[in-house]
Amino acid sequence: MQNVVTILLSIFLLISCGSKSAKNTDEIGENTNAPTFGSIDTDVKFSADSAYAYLKRQVDFGPRVPNTEAHRKAADWLVAELTRHGAAVQEQRADLKAFDGTELHARNIFGQFNPEADNRILLLAHYDCRPWADEDPDPAKRSRPVDGANDGASGVAVLLEVARQLKDSNSNRGVDILFVDAEDWGEEDNDESWAMGARYFANNPIVEGYAPKEAILLDMVGGKGAVFPVEYFSQQNAPALVKSLWNVASDLGYGSVFPYRIGGGVTDDHVELIKAGIPAVDIIEYQPATGFNPHWHTSTDNIDNIDPHTLKAVGDVVMTYLLKN
Repeated sequence: MQNVVTILLSIFLLISCGSKSAKNTDEIGENTNAPTFGSIDTDVKFSADSAYAYLKRQVDFGPRVPNTEAHRKAADWLVAELTRHGAAVQEQRADLKAFDGTELHARNIFGQFNPEADNRILLLAHYDCRPWADEDPDPAKRSRPVDGANDGASGVAVLLEVARQLKDSNSNRGVDILFVDAEDWGEEDNDESWAMGARYFANNPIVEGYAPKEAILLDMVGGKGAVFPVEYFSQQNAPALVKSLWNVASDLGYGSVFPYRIGGGVTDDHVELIKAGIPAVDIIEYQPATGFNPHWHTSTDNIDNIDPHTLKAVGDVVMTYLLKN
């Protein structure tokens, strides 16, 4: 993968979860203006209030940094919630060595709906938090852990609400939800230091022969004014899934939130799935002029900077794709 990244660096912006920058983007479709939220005509009942409550519950545990009590309690709660919503749940535990030598006691949490179905889709989000607010403008705060309201809790919140809706749906589709651990304990300019839980999951299938048809990663999907252009590696490796999702967004009236253009290449959990041969798309906030969400890896990545409308936009798109595609 490093060779691929090196080649891409010469022709395209590569944004790691450990770095942030901006560049003009390549158009692959119509561009649109700033996001607007109006009423949409859909019978998908994704609840922004419910998703927001799931997000708040995670933040209330405290920063879910691996090896902490908050992390343990959050993981136990995620297992209980998926089980309550009717998923067949398995845990995948592993001791993973971080770039600084710290041994992380990681827990990937995997829930299956209709586990007997052959044609499966994997939805995932990381639930751990950044151990240090290293992007904070105040140097005194850079050693503190991050609340991770957006970077962590938002994707999990959307997927918990998806799980709640799947429990009451009549869909026979095989849907798997993965809450992946140890994503955010990495260092800048070291791609292999990120996404350790996803890498372990991809290399050690929790179900023998597990091979979902496609995967959708949600990361930083709750910020105010968030825009979700197409992530570069997603377009390169799963263009049909990208087109389907962004068409759903347009049909639902969220075209300005999901502009059909390349936003940047992000080293994230989905890259580990792509390396394992699984077509995967990353729905992640990235604005070409400014990079990631302005609260990314800072002490202000907290619930005050979450917008339920953004959670609903992403949730509506994912639910509609699952139930109607």
